[in-house]
This record gives sequence, structure tokens and C-alpha cells, in this order.
Amino acid sequence: MARRRVAKKREVLPDPIYRDVLVTKFINSLMYSGCKGVAENIFYKSMDLIKERSKEEGVEIFRKAIENIRPLLEVKSRRVGGANYQVPIEVRPARRQALSIKWLIAAARARKERTMVERLAGEILDASAGKGNAMKKREDTHRMAEANRAFAHFRW
Repeated sequence: MARRRVAKKREVLPDPIYRDVLVTKFINSLMYSGCKGVAENIFYKSMDLIKERSKEEGVEIFRKAIENIRPLLEVKSRRVGGANYQVPIEVRPARRQALSIKWLIAAARARKERTMVERLAGEILDASAGKGNAMKKREDTHRMAEANRAFAHFRW
């Protein structure tokens, strides 16, 4: 944690095709080793594949998937009197978005389809329908927070 000043939040520019900041953040998280062009190709091709499979606009389904994955609660470890407690806390909006993007990409990479385009499209479609590994991660996080609700008084 910084002692002097709070780090400035850098604003990202909206992507050129959909003019959406969320899409840019997702592409930046999807990127490996600075290969932004590859990440953009993967994302835009998966949007085309989603549009082909579902007959709806790909970005709308993507937004719905991100909205479904966003966690409301998470647990944070607190040390009180020599014991560590998992204390449930509410998640800030910026962290909600970051976690949902991270979970969606991790779930897509863990899938068994042939290409990353197919994996990402499949995971986005699953998440928009309320299933898939990213949704499972969110449910597990909420379940953990619910189970540790007794330690909520340690929150400060």
C-alpha cells in the first residue's frame, strides 16, 4: 500500500469497433506479452461467432455475461488475536468488473475447445445464460462469504 499518495486511475480509450471502454479493458486483460493485435482478433472473432450462434448482437451478450459474473461479496483474510478469519466484505464496483473479466478469461482458457476464439465465445454464451465455470467461481465466492457471515463484525 502506498504511503505517500494514491495512484492515479488511468483512463482507457474505447475500442475502435464497438466504442466501449469495457471491451478495451477486456482486450487488455486477454493480451499476452503485449500482442494486442492478437487479443483484438480473438475478441472480435469470438463476437462474430457469438452473433452467428445466438442471432443476437455479440457485445450485448458479452455485457450480459460480465453483469452475471460480477460478485457482490468476497472474503478477505483478517488477523485478529492470533487467528486468521475470512471476513466477508462488499466488493467495490471497479473490482467487481476486474474480477468478472479475470474469471471469464481464466474460465475460457481452461476450456477444451480447439481455438481460443471458440473457447471465449462458448464461455461468454455460458455466462450470459447463467452457467459455466466463471459463474461457478462467482457462486463459490458468494457461498464462502455467506458461510463466514459470522465473522462480519471483524470488518473495519
